[in-house]
Amino acid sequence: MALDANRVILTGENPFIRLSAKNGDAPTTNASYWRILFSPAGAGHILHLKSELTDNVWRIYSDNIAMTRWLQGTVQGMLTPDLADQTIPVTDAKFHQPSGDVRDYWTERLDSSDGEIALTWHNIGDPLLIHTQPNEVPGRRYGLSTVLIPALGARLTRNGVAAEGQPWPNEREGRPFSTCALAFSESWTEPR
Repeated sequence: MALDANRVILTGENPFIRLSAKNGDAPTTNASYWRILFSPAGAGHILHLKSELTDNVWRIYSDNIAMTRWLQGTVQGMLTPDLADQTIPVTDAKFHQPSGDVRDYWTERLDSSDGEIALTWHNIGDPLLIHTQPNEVPGRRYGLSTVLIPALGARLTRNGVAAEGQPWPNEREGRPFSTCALAFSESWTEPR
């Protein structure tokens, strides 16, 4: 067993949903859900959502605005440069305990002044364990260790209305994957 010499900056979960009308098209719905257990700005939940359900603009929902802004200035801003913009309003939300069994389906729910949003992953595939070092992947200054669980089925609803598009199968390093996945045991690192 080897110790990773980098500093852990956050750990938690980051499941995502990317739906599109055709395989290979840009996502019509892009959702990044975070359940952060540890970060310099504390714990909490965040949903970054851009979809026809949000008039194709980014909406951010959170129960910890300090953590949300920290994540925008670090990992999420690196992953999705549009989300580095800290002038995007953050809507206060109440996040519920997930439901389901990760072997079959998983559902996350939140309530805000915009109503209820539900994200569901199903048709679950085999997990992949990913580990990268900071700067190992071009453009990624942070390292990552995560278990990615592909979902060939996914649905996102806002006030009962389902987002258009669907998930699409693909591959990751020769293994079956999808445009939608659960990302559990996710830790991000930076050099000491």
